[in-house]
Amino acid sequence: MPPFEAIKKAREQNLDLVEISPTAQPPVCRIMDYGKYLYQQEKKEREAKKHQKTITVKEVKFRINVDDHDYETKKNHVLRFLDEGDKVKATIFFRGREMTRTGLGRQILERLIKDVEPHSIVEFRPRQEGNTLHAILAPKKTEKEREKDKQREVKHKAAARSAPSPSDPPAQVAKPAS
Repeated sequence: MPPFEAIKKAREQNLDLVEISPTAQPPVCRIMDYGKYLYQQEKKEREAKKHQKTITVKEVKFRINVDDHDYETKKNHVLRFLDEGDKVKATIFFRGREMTRTGLGRQILERLIKDVEPHSIVEFRPRQEGNTLHAILAPKKTEKEREKDKQREVKHKAAARSAPSPSDPPAQVAKPAS
């Protein structure tokens, strides 16, 4: 159909003539409400954005003279952040003479990486920038896999509650009177 006829037909229906494939021979066009089409595309994009998970980077700060209890507490924070699906940046600040002991900071980060290895992937190995040493850890499992694990755990706990434990006394059977 010649272009002027297509434009005339589109105007009769109060619609637009939109060129779909200009490189085809002959070019392909469609009669549609272009404003409505743009609105629907924008609506789809907004809907897709709603379902996206934004990845945040949580930071956990250490010192080179960290005690065991403090280390365990911060390690638990790291594990919680990883379970929530966030990336973790473990940072060690060096002040003054501590700069001569960067090996201790590296040991702390290597220990942390080793301790959280089942739950994380190391994105950046420990590296030093100025007076800070940092490493970045990412969660190993996707959100869907974590949900499946939680559901399995809940089912396992429910099954364990309903099953009698071996320490429970056996049920007594009434004997018939003779």
